[in-house]
Amino acid sequence: MVFGYSLWLLELNKEADGKLLGVKLGRECIKRNISVAAVAKKFKVSRQTVYNWFSGKVEPNENRHAAIQAYLDQL
Repeated sequence: MVFGYSLWLLELNKEADGKLLGVKLGRECIKRNISVAAVAKKFKVSRQTVYNWFSGKVEPNENRHAAIQAYLDQL
């Protein structure tokens, strides 16, 4: 387990469409050991929302895309 990520979430992220912004964010956070709580705080959303992004279940709202892409570029 990486930074408290469950094997379930790791598997969902691995199987999800890598073109989705939320999945990309998840892969980078998992790779860099950035916690779900830290991402939730950064984007002012719930941890459940971040889990949904990471798993590809839900995409971030369009008004967050630029901020998330900037965050990814910074990593």
